[in-house]
Amino acid sequence: MRNKEELKQEILGAYHFRHATKEFDPAKKIPEDDMHFILETGRLSPSSFGTEPWRFLVIEKPELLDKIKQSAWGAYTKIPAASAFVILLARTKIDTVYDSAYLKDQLTNVSMLPAEIIPKMIERIAEFQKDDFHLLDGDRALFDWASKQTYIALGNMMTAAAQIGIDSCPIEGFNIEKMNQLLDAEGLLEDGHFGISVMVAFGYRGKEPYPKTRKVFDDVVKWV
Repeated sequence: MRNKEELKQEILGAYHFRHATKEFDPAKKIPEDDMHFILETGRLSPSSFGTEPWRFLVIEKPELLDKIKQSAWGAYTKIPAASAFVILLARTKIDTVYDSAYLKDQLTNVSMLPAEIIPKMIERIAEFQKDDFHLLDGDRALFDWASKQTYIALGNMMTAAAQIGIDSCPIEGFNIEKMNQLLDAEGLLEDGHFGISVMVAFGYRGKEPYPKTRKVFDDVVKWV
């Protein structure tokens, strides 16, 4: 078993290494097995009620990458040099509302809950959506809830990448309506079941970043 203190320092080292990479080295490419590892950490990420309300699009077609580059200002300088470009989609109300066919299938065939438990779980999710988080007040609230889950996967993928020396840059620099229209025209939103949540570029830094700056520990953490 590895020494715990060494492991902690290795993990913290990855957090210090990771930064929002603005310039990637276009000559360096991520090995296929490393990219699969990064995506697998996203797939294994936790989600509320185990709903997994996401889809990870690894964009490889040059013509689609160019369309995204021209439509998303935050991706304009990243796409030409990054080794991999991923769009994280979140499921819409069609699939995330408590009585959806998707959630029932997820609980039955993925979570594999006993048949007698599923109605109780759906009732709990309904209470959560109606009363706890007020997610049924409009379509956007449920979508934002699903998007929150994608950011857990995003964080895990970026950290996993940093742990094996791969850089990343999360991207929110785009117009949601325009990007949804573009992806829908490509048939990637599955007739309204998905919407864009966030993007991320992976690759290798073109130059070293400025030293990492953060608030001091006691300004962020309060023991109460």
